[in-house]
Amino acid sequence: MNAFEFTLSGATLRALPSGALYWPGERLLCVSDLHLGKSERIARRQGLMLPPYETRETLTRLDAVLSATGAERVICLGDSFDDLDAGAALDESDRLWLTQLMAGRDWTWIEGNHDPGPLELGGAHRAEMTVGPLTFRHIAMDGATGEVSGHYHPKCSLRGNSRPAFIADRNRLILPAFGAYTGGLRCGDPAIRRLFDDAALAILTGTRALPVPLAR
Repeated sequence: MNAFEFTLSGATLRALPSGALYWPGERLLCVSDLHLGKSERIARRQGLMLPPYETRETLTRLDAVLSATGAERVICLGDSFDDLDAGAALDESDRLWLTQLMAGRDWTWIEGNHDPGPLELGGAHRAEMTVGPLTFRHIAMDGATGEVSGHYHPKCSLRGNSRPAFIADRNRLILPAFGAYTGGLRCGDPAIRRLFDDAALAILTGTRALPVPLAR
């Protein structure tokens, strides 16, 4: 899978090229910031009509990584839908697809700042969740250790090519946005950089997960 393997608080994790995180010891897949229904929300609030395909593309990517890893547990790390109305407006075929992906898996929706998770779709709903040495939440907290979060949509540039990226050091990990239609914050931005020590890595997504030193 061209993943990058590393440890956080004693847990052996794999940053996947897709932007998903896999924890083999727990058969656990974590994705952040799906932002399903974003085109619907933009049309509803701003009147801008965008091609409504980002939900299907995101579900296609999620389906592929679930099949590749065989994950039995899934944590969606917040902002799974662009807002609550976007969740309610999900196309019926996409809703069925998502329900099929959830079937037979231990599925947890973490509350994000855009939405608390789709209550009508089942699964567990939590503000944050601790599994072994790791705590999963949407937004990083100062001073945390063993923390896995999302929210910032980090992106890093390599040879002029900007890619979504994981950011990791010995204390915490921030995931890139997994959604197909999401913007991003440069990885050297002070809002991200202040959370990490000098040995932090940016792990770029793409054809393979590529670790590079975090830009200062």
